[in-house]
Amino acid sequence: MLNLTPAMIEQELDKYIIGQKNAKKSVAIALRNRWRRRHVEEDLRDEISPKNIILIGSTGVGKTEIARRLAKLTGSPFVKVEASKFTEVGYVGRDVESMVRDLLNTAISMVKVEEEERVREKARKISEEKVLDLLLPGSGQSEGQNSMDVVETAETREKTRDKLRKMLENGKLDEREVEVEVNERSTPMVEVFSNMGMEELGFNFKDMMGNIFPKNTKKRKMKVKDALKIIEDEEAASLIDMDAVSKKAIDLTEQSGIIFLDEIDKVTARTGGKGPDVSREGVQRDLLPIVEGSTVVTKYGSVKTDHILFIAAGAFHISKPSDLIPELQGRFPIRVELDSLGAGDFYRILTEPQNALTLQYIALLRTEGINLSFTDEAVKEISKIAEEVNAGTENIGARRLHTIMEKLLEEILYKAPDIDEKNIEIDGAFVKDKLSDIKNNQDLSRYIL
Repeated sequence: MLNLTPAMIEQELDKYIIGQKNAKKSVAIALRNRWRRRHVEEDLRDEISPKNIILIGSTGVGKTEIARRLAKLTGSPFVKVEASKFTEVGYVGRDVESMVRDLLNTAISMVKVEEEERVREKARKISEEKVLDLLLPGSGQSEGQNSMDVVETAETREKTRDKLRKMLENGKLDEREVEVEVNERSTPMVEVFSNMGMEELGFNFKDMMGNIFPKNTKKRKMKVKDALKIIEDEEAASLIDMDAVSKKAIDLTEQSGIIFLDEIDKVTARTGGKGPDVSREGVQRDLLPIVEGSTVVTKYGSVKTDHILFIAAGAFHISKPSDLIPELQGRFPIRVELDSLGAGDFYRILTEPQNALTLQYIALLRTEGINLSFTDEAVKEISKIAEEVNAGTENIGARRLHTIMEKLLEEILYKAPDIDEKNIEIDGAFVKDKLSDIKNNQDLSRYIL
């Protein structure tokens, strides 16, 4: 785990997320507390539980992005799940334990990539030797050699092989074709229907069926550069120890995993709402042991959830955090209300982050040879329209910018390959001309913006 101070974490989040200082501060402290826990006395370490967080705010204010960037920053396994997708045991829906299995699958993938990179050099050397065997069939084996072949001495063959190796390393043989045996596992089409709590059984059954039927190999002609890649990937996969990968991934999940539990407000018992709330409360009670700390059985081994960080989020328009069952409330001691976004925030979102939307469109059109630019007046006008449309229709926060930008640049994006003028400047007048009529017509803005 990286040794990042809360101030450093907030600084990194600032590169991608505008505002929301309180939320950034809370997640930065939660993350630093993980690092601190790893360095306290061992007998006290297991007693320190993570301080889970509830982020309260409308859609598009940055709740998911904060959690996602936090995980990316620290290299932590991360999974986003929607609480409304879970249903109480006995109903048709997903098992709450599946989110822990999803998190572990993410960790497995991360560790596999890391381990494969560690053995990549060795795998590359093996793949080169195998491709040389294909290019020089007589090298290293006499079986199947045609009697009309020229009989070479071992020394001559080795010299030829060395020359080919140098040509291979310099990419001079990339376009030559070779015949490669590719693994093709033949598994019959068996559909496994797994009910809640039975998901792992479904996965294990599929794995078992795949292992029963032997791997078939099929010869395929391909270019040397493609053969090198396929053989290298197969060798890298075979060189890693999957038991070690599973063990490391379980530890990473238990100590560093982050589960983002979205739409938590959708499973609250709505005050004054119509219809039964039994199912919603049932989901909360199913979530409780996972958040409190329990052991989830997976096909890779058991995972303890005691130190997984849970970040819940919801708009809480028609309910409030106190509508959650008391036991679950107690497991989310930190609550942060995110600020609504206005024209000033939208302006900063369009100009400051490293992945600003304006920069994304500039980069996209650069691939067509077009130099796109935005004047300051244009960015201010886009921000003002986004604020007004959010106020007049449903407030979807910064997501409104995506819709507006796409509509604003629709014609340019469509005609880009055929446009002769390669320098295009978007100014305030262009924005008003394209969007003012839609913005002022409530019906049009509701459906188009």
